[in-house]
Amino acid sequence: MSKRSTKTTVHFRRPFSLPGFPEPFPGGEHVVETDEEAIEGVSFLAYQRVLTLLHVRGKNGPGMTVTAEPGDLDAALARDAA
Repeated sequence: MSKRSTKTTVHFRRPFSLPGFPEPFPGGEHVVETDEEAIEGVSFLAYQRVLTLLHVRGKNGPGMTVTAEPGDLDAALARDAA
């Protein structure tokens, strides 16, 4: 099965929250890593997302990596932009 991984950087102007996490994450730039696998049995090349990781920078030290739902991350970015 073919796999691919992409990394993008997102920017939050202020602290943001995601469902399932009690504390807000700090604003700033964070890396989003998305892993996808090829869908077999279709007549064209297509991928489905299997994992989205958010690499959060720490406020005053090392950060952490959390699993994020893409829709929750998109909603947090939209709230930040409003």
